Amino acid sequence: MTADLNAAGLRRDEAAERLALFGLASPALLLVLIVMVLPVGWLFYVSFVGADGGFSMENYARMVREKSYGRIFLQTFNVSLLTTGLCILIGYPLAYFISGLPTRIANLCLITVLLPFWTSLLVRTYAWLVLLQKQGLVNTWAISLGLWDEPIKMVHNLTGTLIGMVHIMLPFLILPVYGAMRAIDRDYLKAAANLGASPTRAFWTVFVPLSAPGLFAGALMVFILCLGFFVTPAVLGGGRVILVSMKIVSNIELFVNWGAASALGVVLLALTFLILWVASKFVRLEQLTGGGH
Repeated sequence: MTADLNAAGLRRDEAAERLALFGLASPALLLVLIVMVLPVGWLFYVSFVGADGGFSMENYARMVREKSYGRIFLQTFNVSLLTTGLCILIGYPLAYFISGLPTRIANLCLITVLLPFWTSLLVRTYAWLVLLQKQGLVNTWAISLGLWDEPIKMVHNLTGTLIGMVHIMLPFLILPVYGAMRAIDRDYLKAAANLGASPTRAFWTVFVPLSAPGLFAGALMVFILCLGFFVTPAVLGGGRVILVSMKIVSNIELFVNWGAASALGVVLLALTFLILWVASKFVRLEQLTGGGH
């Protein structure tokens, strides 16, 4: 009898604790509902509204019927993959260099990595437009140094788009990679050397696998951000590099077709969730956000 009463009391206390936690979390849950759930729900609803105002699959059928949509999605993934690859080629060695520095100097280097965040993204994009144009500083200095004879077109094409996107996305790769590298015990490399491994072999067989979760997290973050990026490809691409985000804007601004724009947004959102689901099969998602071990 006493045991039953104690169990009932514990259940009441547990229920009261859950209710209290729900009450504490209710403002945040309400904010998430207003800011995220309702807009996404409205996006889904509008994507199934036809020209006559009724239910229709026309917005999705158009994406299957017209080949231009396939080319836009292909170019979006192509630009995202190229940007991610370039960020890895530049960011991984830089993070490795910073992780080997003393803590105070490494913190100063990280501040320089974070400096671009203190400037508006639009300002940085137009700065690249000024630097890379035919009469810009890059062409002027290169011609004066004899690197090439005539101005090279580096804006309003894929080259300028990649340069601007890599510059903006690079910190998102360096930070998680640096965090993973900083957590690696360098005694593992010494142990590998004691077992006869050369510095190169110790790096590839010990250090790289241990830093792989941070690299995967940074690459995934960069890739997903690139899928929905708008400002930089719109300015530096000059209308020649069309991504899904730019097509969404043109459907709204030029054609005032909210249904077509919403359908594109839904497909892009579904692809993003699919990528995250596939990534979760290889690495736990809490590791991608800095949690776990």
